[in-house]
Amino acid sequence: MLSVRSKQQSASLLPRRLVTLRGGVPAAAILAMLPQPAWAAAGLDGAAMRWPYALPFAGLLLSIALGPLLFAKFWHHHYGKIAAAWSLLALGSLVWLAGGMATLAALVHAMLAEYLGFIVLLFSLYVVAGGILITGDIRPTPSANTGILALGTLMASIVGTTGAAMILIRPLIRANRPRRHNAHVVVFFIILVANVGGALSPLGDPPLFVGFLHGVDFFWTTRTIWLQTAIVAGLLLAIFVVIDVWRFRSEPVRGDAGPAKPLRIRGLINLVLIAAIVASLLASAMWKPGIAFDILGTKLELEDIARNVALLAIAALSVWLTPEEHRLANGFTWEPIREVAKLFAGIFVAIIPVIAMLDAGHHGAFAWLLSAVTAPDGTPREVAYFWFTGMMSAFLDNAPTYLLFFELAGGDPQVLMHTLSGTLASISMGAVYMGALTYIGNAPNFMVASIASENGVEMPSFFGYFLRAGAVLIPLFLLLTVLPVAPFLHWH
Repeated sequence: MLSVRSKQQSASLLPRRLVTLRGGVPAAAILAMLPQPAWAAAGLDGAAMRWPYALPFAGLLLSIALGPLLFAKFWHHHYGKIAAAWSLLALGSLVWLAGGMATLAALVHAMLAEYLGFIVLLFSLYVVAGGILITGDIRPTPSANTGILALGTLMASIVGTTGAAMILIRPLIRANRPRRHNAHVVVFFIILVANVGGALSPLGDPPLFVGFLHGVDFFWTTRTIWLQTAIVAGLLLAIFVVIDVWRFRSEPVRGDAGPAKPLRIRGLINLVLIAAIVASLLASAMWKPGIAFDILGTKLELEDIARNVALLAIAALSVWLTPEEHRLANGFTWEPIREVAKLFAGIFVAIIPVIAMLDAGHHGAFAWLLSAVTAPDGTPREVAYFWFTGMMSAFLDNAPTYLLFFELAGGDPQVLMHTLSGTLASISMGAVYMGALTYIGNAPNFMVASIASENGVEMPSFFGYFLRAGAVLIPLFLLLTVLPVAPFLHWH
């Protein structure tokens, strides 16, 4: 999750026994020995910012969208430098506005409190799932493709969207390699397995895990939005069947390839390690020792540090215990996770001023947003929450967007789960479902697209994917808006 907390928000946190870090790299030691109250008070004044501060973030998004399309070779070799350049421009604007110390504090918070846990979880799931090898023949038929998509959709809320996507994407690509038209299969895989399927538990999708960490019951989304999720997933599978049958019938007729080799799953130890990842996430959410390390005003909770260490250890165990030939047969490389790590590091930095302006509420450049989701009598507009959370999730990443609207709706989990259950359902559905609209809406989207491109699938460009996904999803979301299914989405 990503948030730039104001001084007032920080003051509202539960008391913690703080341990100030004074060791490590010499520069960090010097900074850590500066007066800590000054760091705690130093914040970014989102109310003093205007729209030009969002330009580096917009520039980074446009680079991600247009770079592979307009200058593919240059982008492939220099995307990390391009992301870093936009990040430095964002930081430079903050230094000019708030000074070097406040900017450094905001950067430390974004990297240590937000980005680190995000990328460590993705890394561990990517490594562990990459060690699971599914062998045997899967026919490139609509029925086989639909079965894989349905299985992945069901798995996503249990092992996470990243875990389910990494386990199944390579077998799906191998099965459809003989087909001339196969990009649509991966597009629907991203929509269903990497997004919609994760709507039923905090383990499924990062925004719901953010809600769980903020007090939402573990099974709340399971009980509350299972019907909406079933309707959306069912309609998506039906649309996929129609498109895939049409594409399949246009393919050249192929002769019988002989008896199919039976399906086998190898690297089963990695299934145990995925269970260990899930256990680590649950343990970190339930174990609250009340110890935090203060680094320039950013509090690193002991349970979060322990979780990250455990996840890295699990990834190392996977590399050690999995035969190398399993990863070779999977076509496993480090490039997809490297690309995600670099680009999302840039996103987490460039988005700092955007989140600060959003956090300023009625006093910031995005005051219109708070007015748009709230009726004149102060009651929330569920439909507005659904659409604004969703559309911003598509372009700002869905975990920080969920947190932003969660806080905008009051931030009290008991009130949101009961009195304002429709509002929390709107936020949850918008963040999870509409994260599928772009490659950057949810981290697994970009990872799956990168793996598919590496394996010869001609994936659509950023805007090409957005148009395809939007053509399928937006009519479904409009249907969901007016569907008389509890919890109802009210217009007010």
